[in-house]
Amino acid sequence: MTTLTNDQIRQLNMYSTYITPPTHPLFSLKQLSEIDFLPIVQVVTGIQNKTVAASYIMRRYGMFISTQFVMLATYDELWMGNAEDLMFGSNVEYGNKGISMYLNKSHYSDVEEQSRFDVIRRVLHEQIHSLVVEIRKHSSVSPLTLWENVFGFMLWHYNVLLEQPSTSTQARIDLELLKTDKLWEGIASQSLFNKYLKGLEPAQLLNSTVRSTCCFSKDVPGLQKCGFCPLS
Repeated sequence: MTTLTNDQIRQLNMYSTYITPPTHPLFSLKQLSEIDFLPIVQVVTGIQNKTVAASYIMRRYGMFISTQFVMLATYDELWMGNAEDLMFGSNVEYGNKGISMYLNKSHYSDVEEQSRFDVIRRVLHEQIHSLVVEIRKHSSVSPLTLWENVFGFMLWHYNVLLEQPSTSTQARIDLELLKTDKLWEGIASQSLFNKYLKGLEPAQLLNSTVRSTCCFSKDVPGLQKCGFCPLS
């Protein structure tokens, strides 16, 4: 266990992740394998289409996952809680009803002494791929859409991390690991993140149509088309 600083908590809050219990809890990450959760997402957000709701919940979760890589490169720390420890709750942000993530700050751990390869692989397999599999049980949404919903936030964060002298070295190490095919064995035959980057640096892909699929944010009440959308 490690102690989060005020800066770390602020970073989490910026990406709709909070360390306080939700006022209006909906379900835990573990319960996504136990209940029909997409109708709940639709009721909270006003989304009419199940595929859009599936993409929306992964996009929200992707905000939390992207902070995992920020914490890793900046502090050598990660949230290592169990699936039942991460809660989704209804929230209002910027006047829009939505869903945020809530977790216990005591579940962050120092992973500096652990294998970087193993730590990142665990995030990919246990925290992302497992949810992609569950969402796909409830919707026909493309798995690539779900992965790209996470990658968009990671792209932005790595651009920032690589530009800062205090984080650039470790961020480069982590990024290069994410681009290796071996890390993705059991998920895909090649690194999906490397394919997403198209052989370019994060800074080269900002404000571009880097996505190959649409995340449907344009179909979520209160939201607009994202800046990476491949649709004209």
